[in-house]
Amino acid sequence: MFSKDVYVNRRNELKRLVKSGVIVLFGNNGAPNNYPSNCYEPFRQDSAFMYYFGQFLDPGFVGVIDVDNDEEWLLGDDVSVEDIVWYGDVTKVAQMAEMVGVAHSAPHAKIKEIVDQARAKGRKVHFLPPYRHDTMIEIMDLTGIHPAKQREAASLELIGAVVKMRSTKSELEIAEIEKACAVGYMMHTTAMRLTKPGVTEKYIAGQMEGVVRSYGYQVSFGTIFSQHGEIMHGNPSERKLESGRLVLCDAGAETVTGYCSDNTRTYPVNGKFTQRQLEIYSIVEACHDYVLEVAKPGVKYADVHFAVCRLMTDRLKELGFMRGDTEEAVRAGAHAMFLPHGLGHMMGMDVHDMEGLGQIYVGFDAETRPNLEQFGTNCLRMGRRLEPGFVVTDEPGIYFIPALIDDWKASGHCAEFLNFDKLEEYKDFGGIRIEDDVLITPDGCRFLGKDRIPYHPHDVEDFMQDN
Repeated sequence: MFSKDVYVNRRNELKRLVKSGVIVLFGNNGAPNNYPSNCYEPFRQDSAFMYYFGQFLDPGFVGVIDVDNDEEWLLGDDVSVEDIVWYGDVTKVAQMAEMVGVAHSAPHAKIKEIVDQARAKGRKVHFLPPYRHDTMIEIMDLTGIHPAKQREAASLELIGAVVKMRSTKSELEIAEIEKACAVGYMMHTTAMRLTKPGVTEKYIAGQMEGVVRSYGYQVSFGTIFSQHGEIMHGNPSERKLESGRLVLCDAGAETVTGYCSDNTRTYPVNGKFTQRQLEIYSIVEACHDYVLEVAKPGVKYADVHFAVCRLMTDRLKELGFMRGDTEEAVRAGAHAMFLPHGLGHMMGMDVHDMEGLGQIYVGFDAETRPNLEQFGTNCLRMGRRLEPGFVVTDEPGIYFIPALIDDWKASGHCAEFLNFDKLEEYKDFGGIRIEDDVLITPDGCRFLGKDRIPYHPHDVEDFMQDN
């Protein structure tokens, strides 16, 4: 956990931005797996609660900030003697409040009194869009707002303030992300060492997650490890790895303070790229590295995305997959046959940072609203102008998705830009993605992570041969 001053200053800035009313930040409760006392572990606290009230990895807390009266409350119940018998003694709620500079503490039930009094006086009660059903029920009990209406009833003032604050990472936060990247490096290099024909996808993914747990961290999202790289979120299966295939590994670590890493590597199961694989891989590699040249403060990340799409289109034309004018092809969305997602997303305490608040508020603004009507472009998660301190992912990919090829071929969609005969030959190819985490600096950008997970083809082959 950071020092007390960090949380005091964050809450003061939040009060300044929201201006009035009562802010209620719900921590998470435990989530039972198959019966009440057998909860999913490790417990994951709500990110907004952690950001303003500290990394208390305990369920059942609520943070309250009364902007008008300049009062702050940490609400939660002290454990009983019966709980201590099973789980040991824990810090009292009042002590937790003092640790992060909160003047008042009380049992969880105090939240009803605070909200009732605020509503009786016509004061606004600010809350963020909930994503857990128990929180939705509590909000309904407190405000009468049905769960189906709560996302639209969430406070835009609070959403805007949280997005503004959490988008720009402090040096302390960057250091935490670097820690996550260090463990992410160990996850990925462990997978590369273990990858060989005959080993199952699940075994390697399990070994990677064991690395994370051994450092007291957790995965920042469910590990993706699959020979079917054309499936964006391919879960590891019981399939045995086959020589001649590529495997796509997308995984990251999350520190105890909640900060994440997110990297993807694609490599040959037998440790040696074929010429056909290298031709496609080199395009993704070039697109990935091109981001370092064009991403900098003041540039819209949507423009970086489309600059990458134009480079990808030019290179795919050289191999005979695409044709026609590059600008027209990208404008028509023909490149989305190969890259149906955005170049990247914001990253921080959530691997898709703050996505639960509404991607339209996190990744875009009035100047950079995404085109929700065009396939591929509708999946952009980040388009706004970059600022120093932003952390975004750089994750171009090329995928050969048989169902998508069949669908576009049957309808003739973008036929003037695509060579469907050539695409037919690659239906068994799979997919390639290379992903790293990028910090926007005052004069450009840089990759995060002191140790680079191998991704240049000769580095990948050398690492797999030597390890």
